Amino acid sequence: MTVELICVGTELLLGNIVNTNAAYLAEKCAGLGLSCYFQTVVGDNAERLSLVLRTAMERSDIVILSGGLGPTEDDLTKEVAAQVCGRELIMDEASRRAIAEFFEKRGTVPTENNWKQAMMPAEAIVLENHNGTAPGAIIETEEAKVVLLPGPPNELFPLFEESVEPYLRKLTHQMICSQTVKVCGLGESKVETLVKDLIDGQTNPTIATYAKTGEVHIRVTAAAEDRKAANKLIKPMVKELKARFGNSIYTTEDDTTLEKAVADLLIANDLSLTCAESCTGGLLSGRIINVPGVSEAYKAGYITYSNKAKRRLLGVKKTTLQKHGAVSEQVAEEMAKGAALFAKADVSVAVTGIAGPDGGTEEKPVGLVYIACCVKGKVTVKRYQFSGNRGKVRESAVSAALSLLRSCILEYFSKVTFGKKD
Repeated sequence: MTVELICVGTELLLGNIVNTNAAYLAEKCAGLGLSCYFQTVVGDNAERLSLVLRTAMERSDIVILSGGLGPTEDDLTKEVAAQVCGRELIMDEASRRAIAEFFEKRGTVPTENNWKQAMMPAEAIVLENHNGTAPGAIIETEEAKVVLLPGPPNELFPLFEESVEPYLRKLTHQMICSQTVKVCGLGESKVETLVKDLIDGQTNPTIATYAKTGEVHIRVTAAAEDRKAANKLIKPMVKELKARFGNSIYTTEDDTTLEKAVADLLIANDLSLTCAESCTGGLLSGRIINVPGVSEAYKAGYITYSNKAKRRLLGVKKTTLQKHGAVSEQVAEEMAKGAALFAKADVSVAVTGIAGPDGGTEEKPVGLVYIACCVKGKVTVKRYQFSGNRGKVRESAVSAALSLLRSCILEYFSKVTFGKKD
């Protein structure tokens, strides 16, 4: 079955608010096995909304509208939907009582236009809204099922899960499940090349690659009658990806980030960590410290933006700075060694680079970054050339530092796989 989403509100067209409803509804419908080929945003205009709804009903089995169910004159969704579906609006007494109780509990008196929200299309399935005054509705026609939902996410989300999701589940005979395989240290083109044969020959499950800053996610998706059957289809594909990418895969869990994978690896091997940062200015430490429980591993951080700070806090030699410059392999190595020494940490990672937009030369262009990782005295330094604005360069450097940190620890402890000791 096909579903189409229509989000109503001029504020969406103007960019005044982010359309989180569309992302939420699309994900929920995909999980129910519904195919979504069209999404539309339309302003608070009866003529244009009518046109969009008629078009959607002609090509989709289910149409879900969000927004425009409020008490004001520009809230037109219900009125337009009723007209398009050939239904008159009638007072729904249960909704009227719910609205009265809503205001009574708050010690306020509803204005006359609030009762507009209790007017429902004839023969519609009324969806009680436990978090606001605008009830939802489902209008069943020969062309399509039309679902009306309030716009505020704190009303739409629970209403969908309480009433709409069970209704839609009865209409579908399958569900769609996904598992994400997260890869770091490899670019999107390299990852896609390694799975091209799987993509070309895919049926069920399907796979798709998504580029993130410093990593690539491979989503494996299967359609089946229930979750157990879908997972049975997904499992062999994930096993094949693990065989192809090995330790480049840092997790197959949706809620695990790269920094969490690194933190888990440190904690699993009883390693302490320190960071020395120049161009990233604390962003690397910030991402690591965001992980709950990382205090077991993280010891200290040094933000050494100036050459003087590099010398005083990390022991970088003056001669090294003069000969090679602050952005160099040699300085990155001394930063990593000095941080490990002064923090008395097992592992250290150091970042120095040119984030821009100024400061670049022909020899050392903007985006040049050196990252060094020291594990138990063994230092690895890598040179990176990132592109983009200042913020993008810094974010890319942080992701690269986390990836290098992880790979250096895995290399040092050759018996460790996916962050666990053998």
